[in-house]
This record gives sequence, C-alpha cells and structure tokens, in this order.
Amino acid sequence: MQKITPFLWFERDMPAVVAYYQSLFPETVVKAGGELSDTPSGTVQMATIEVFGMNFDLMTAGPYLPFNATVSFLVSCSSAEEVDVLTAKVMKDEHTFLMELGTYPFAERYTWLTDRYGISWQFMYAPDMNLTASGQKVTPTLMFSNDNCGRATEAADFYASVFHDAKINYLQKYEAGETQNEKAVVKHAGLTLEKVNIALMDNGTTPASFTFAQAISFVVTCENQAEIDYYWEKLTDGGNEVQCGWLNDKFGFPWQIVPTAMSRMMSTGTPEQIARVTKAFMQMKKFDLAILERAFAGE
Repeated sequence: MQKITPFLWFERDMPAVVAYYQSLFPETVVKAGGELSDTPSGTVQMATIEVFGMNFDLMTAGPYLPFNATVSFLVSCSSAEEVDVLTAKVMKDEHTFLMELGTYPFAERYTWLTDRYGISWQFMYAPDMNLTASGQKVTPTLMFSNDNCGRATEAADFYASVFHDAKINYLQKYEAGETQNEKAVVKHAGLTLEKVNIALMDNGTTPASFTFAQAISFVVTCENQAEIDYYWEKLTDGGNEVQCGWLNDKFGFPWQIVPTAMSRMMSTGTPEQIARVTKAFMQMKKFDLAILERAFAGE
C-alpha cells in the first residue's frame, strides 16, 4: 500500500475529472470511487486513480482554493518524444506554461505547465539523472515560495525526522547568480518517505505571493490509533489542526492523517453505515478510530 498519497480537491463533476486524466496519461487505472452525503459541501464525490504507478486520491467538493505551482508533479519520461506527446495532450485544452518546452542545462527535454484544472506538471527527459531507477515515474514536488522561500532545507530535515523509513537522497543548492530570488537556497532536493519519492525546492524566480493551499494535500494512512496520534503530534508541531483528519504543518502544507480502516468502511459499508461514519468524523479534528468503528457498527 502507498502510505503517502497526493490528494487533489476539485470543484465538481468527478466523471469528467477522471476522464480527463485518462485522456492525458495512458493506462490510468480507476481503483476506487464513491460518494459522501450530508457534508458541509453537500454530496462529495471521491475517486482513487493510478497514474504511472502513483495513486492519487481525488475529491469534488465545491470551490475552495485554486491549485497553484507550490505543488507540481514531475513525470520522468523515457524519451524526448514522450515529453512532447504528453505536452501536446495538455496543450489541447486550457493550459499555462511556467517553463516553455525545450532543452535546459538539467534536461534534454523539459517543460513545466498547468493543465485544464490548474494542476502543475513537469515533464522531463534527463537520461543522465536516471530518475526512473527507483521505479517511481511521478514525483510530487513541493516549492517553497513567498515567506517559505529558503526553508526547503529545514523542511527536508523535518520530514526525514517525522517519517520512520526516510532519507534525504540529495540536496542541490543554487550557485551564485543562478537565482533571481536572494532568499532561495535549495535548487532541488530529493527525499524518500515511506518508499515514496518527494522533491523539494525553493522558488528561485521572482518572489511570488502563492503559498501551499488545501487544494493539494498528502494523505498518510495509519494502521492504528497509536500511529494516528504519532503523525498528528509530529506534523502539528509548529502547525495547526484543521478538521476531519486534516492539519497544516509548520510550513503551511496540508496533510490528512487517516486510518486504513476508513477505506474498508467506505468501500464495504451500507449507505446507513457510511452515513454514520461520515457524521462521526465530521465532528472530529484528529480521527478517533474507536469512535469511527463504533459508528460503523451502529453502537
């Protein structure tokens, strides 16, 4: 099971969202789906899709905050042609280039652009870097911008200390004259957290106003209450609790700390059981697994 999963919050129409990503990325697999009723956002649609081996949890729950470039998804392509094909697919619809398609010092073929919904993708062919050696083709990438700029090193150390199976694989710093933003320190850093590769970087361009937002979070699945308690305590240190298993860490990045049992309840439960569990967790900040299990059982 993928312990850390990107979670994307869309506005509406889950079938259209899923169909769009199936059109962009070959062999996208729909692994789960369902609805939650009687939430503050009304009826919420949920889905899990697998893109190039990476699971993404999706939700359509009405407007909240738009996606922005502080979180992007780096796709390590097997050829320059694959970069071009993926780019052409995104360009068929509304899109914005953050970095134009071309050759760069770090890649033979590369682009950074947003798709129809505003999700940021980096498509890169860089054979010398051998980014696919780990077997992970999609790498979630966090960009530390605005007041967070310059904190990527701190974040790498923090996340490596929180997760048990964790290591910092590399950390490249900007050299003199490489960045327009004097606060930026880390050009690119790679971490492995619970067997999931994640990249971090400081925003090296002109300082921007965008920051991490609830539109994209990471879900951490937990086997028991002790694990929920552990991640909740560690990740709220310097951050804050939100609601329904959500929190913001000290950098403002959102996480969801969720019991694995939740998936079982939502996939196997009757409408009445799901409604009881939904009502129970809507009243929580940190999830209480025992209360959720009792709600599922109707006790």
